[in-house]
Amino acid sequence: MSAAVRSGRWLYVLTILTGSFLLFLVQPMVARMALPRLGGAPAVWNSAMLVYQTLLLGGYAYAHWLGRWRPRVQAGVHLALLIVAALWLPIGLIGGEMPADSSPAWWVPWLLVASIGPLFLAVSAQAPLVQRWFALASGGREPWALYAASNLGSFAGLIAYPLVVEPLLPLRVQSLAWTAGYALVILLVVACARTLPAESAARIVPVSPRAVPRRVAWWIALAFVPSGLMLATSTYITTDIVAMPLLWVLPLGLYLLSFTIAFSDKRDTADFLTRVAPITILLFGGVIMGGFNKQPLANVAVALVLLFMVSVGLHTALYRARPAADRLTGFYLAMAVGGALGGVFAGLLAPILFDWTYEFPLLILAAGALVPQLFLTGSIRRVWHDATARRIAWLFLVFVLVVLTGLTFRGPPQLFGEGHQGLTFVVIAAVGLATIGVRAAYTLVLAAALLMFGGGDALHLSLGSDARSRSYFGVYTIRDTAEWRELDHGTTIHGLQLTGSAARETSPTTYYAPSSGVGQAMTLASSLYGTGARIGVVGLGTGTLACYARPRQQWRFYEIDPEVVRIARDSGRFTFLRRCRPDADIEMGDARLSLTRDPPASLDLLALDAFSSDSIPMHLMTREAFAAYARVLTPNGLLLVHISNRFLDLEPVVDAAARAGGWQAVELYDRPSLLEAGANGSQWVALSRDPAAIAALRRQDRRWRPLVPVKRMAPWTDDYASILPLLRW
Repeated sequence: MSAAVRSGRWLYVLTILTGSFLLFLVQPMVARMALPRLGGAPAVWNSAMLVYQTLLLGGYAYAHWLGRWRPRVQAGVHLALLIVAALWLPIGLIGGEMPADSSPAWWVPWLLVASIGPLFLAVSAQAPLVQRWFALASGGREPWALYAASNLGSFAGLIAYPLVVEPLLPLRVQSLAWTAGYALVILLVVACARTLPAESAARIVPVSPRAVPRRVAWWIALAFVPSGLMLATSTYITTDIVAMPLLWVLPLGLYLLSFTIAFSDKRDTADFLTRVAPITILLFGGVIMGGFNKQPLANVAVALVLLFMVSVGLHTALYRARPAADRLTGFYLAMAVGGALGGVFAGLLAPILFDWTYEFPLLILAAGALVPQLFLTGSIRRVWHDATARRIAWLFLVFVLVVLTGLTFRGPPQLFGEGHQGLTFVVIAAVGLATIGVRAAYTLVLAAALLMFGGGDALHLSLGSDARSRSYFGVYTIRDTAEWRELDHGTTIHGLQLTGSAARETSPTTYYAPSSGVGQAMTLASSLYGTGARIGVVGLGTGTLACYARPRQQWRFYEIDPEVVRIARDSGRFTFLRRCRPDADIEMGDARLSLTRDPPASLDLLALDAFSSDSIPMHLMTREAFAAYARVLTPNGLLLVHISNRFLDLEPVVDAAARAGGWQAVELYDRPSLLEAGANGSQWVALSRDPAAIAALRRQDRRWRPLVPVKRMAPWTDDYASILPLLRW
């Protein structure tokens, strides 16, 4: 390779890296900007991802269309698009709030498209377009390594946001920095355009054979499964394990990194991981379905490794099926179609079609059916290639699966005993490893494993009762025992009602027991604010707190999810509201927006308990949010903030907001005794601008102590917030 060609290649690599870095830096940035309006539910990120994949498809379609014109014409048109898209700079969300009667599943994508659509489309077209230019400028050299560079830049931009950009820069500075990067991209595109040949032909016509429809469908399928699994993994680890905004970028980051490996010039790593991928899918697919509720971070690691191996294996299959370079843009267009369809399935259709995250096991099964497979040993190959031995192997395989399935589902739809779970897994693993290389047999074993290790129990809940439901904001499961009924959101209990008598059914439980911080504040409300105290609660749950209501008090709940209202009030499964406060107002919509519309000083006590699985939405913990709470509370009003959390230490956030807003703050760790039925440990912070209100709480219980966190930090704002300092490592 000549020095001129090498320098030209580095120019194209730098252009692709810069564009891809900006493209995937903007994804979490815009999602972060949207938090004050949209909240922090995992589905918000999936809606954003669906928009990005659709815009990526549009960008690739534009690049495919443009790729047939003369190179200099291509450059001129693309530069014009970049300049027109610059009218949307600096990046920000358009004005307007979500109408009360609109669905977030449709409104969120519209908001994002209107805010960044032209910018994202223009930058997303660069990866295939610039690769095409490189092939023309270098005399037909293979451009596929540049696609690896593109995804390396995407991965770097995505990971840089939560680790570097968000902790160091406020949003307005992030937006200005991105604008400067966009200007650099335009300059780099101009430099690339200067290296393009000026052909006399009006169009560039590909000379290699056109891909047949079956081959295009194969490309789409190979792109569909990793894309869908990436979103399904995001939903799984943030809904069923732990809801952390930081974790939203990890599945996408690994998905992008898999492209870098699969499309690299050096094939050793991609070929090795592809050879191992069927083993990983078989072993980790079963493990992740069984789950480790007591070790959620182990589940996160298993889910991410599984996604990465599936993505490398299927993207390597895509690389092996690639066309000639003159058909490059059509190949990328088919990949974008598959990616967008995967996003539609996992991000839009699955929450409507399924009451649980069924898209996750379905996509694991599809990955097993599509991933390249080679026999593990020569002996196994000989067995499956011999007609007689193959028939015996099939009979043995079916017999083993029937026996294990029967043992698994005898009696209750669960594994046939904790002591046998490991043995079942070992047998399934051994049989499954022996089928690698025989796609039909391998897929059958994988399907059986997914069914036995969790899938059967999920189907039983879905088909046998109304115990599970799903909305845009998560999966809800109602579980019954002889002593109580509980509502779970993911692995977090969101309410528990004792059963057996009227007295038990009206007893506040879990984090709201009488000994908890909020329980004590509710008990004190009448003495502090009179018999007509005005009480507000952010987050309905099962309506447990309603049983602290007194006859003349005015109660209002703020709830964003209609499904929660149905469960608490209309389903008949929980009776807190019906028995204790049937006339309570329920304000639908985001609580922060609702509170800004309420009259000033219209509440005496406000309890903040809006959790998404185990994480409180970030936009409810900012300085601006606490200003909204102060406005709606009376000068001597009490604000109760629930900060119990397995993964985040939220105490410094509340302390910073209290100091910035002039609040006095005390906290109470409640560790109820075993004799207190249905009570859970909890951590509540009470804030007031009136020292007398705080003093009254402390007189009632000496466990209230001043809020003095181990580490101090600047208050979160709508413009700046980071969860990294708060992680409980």
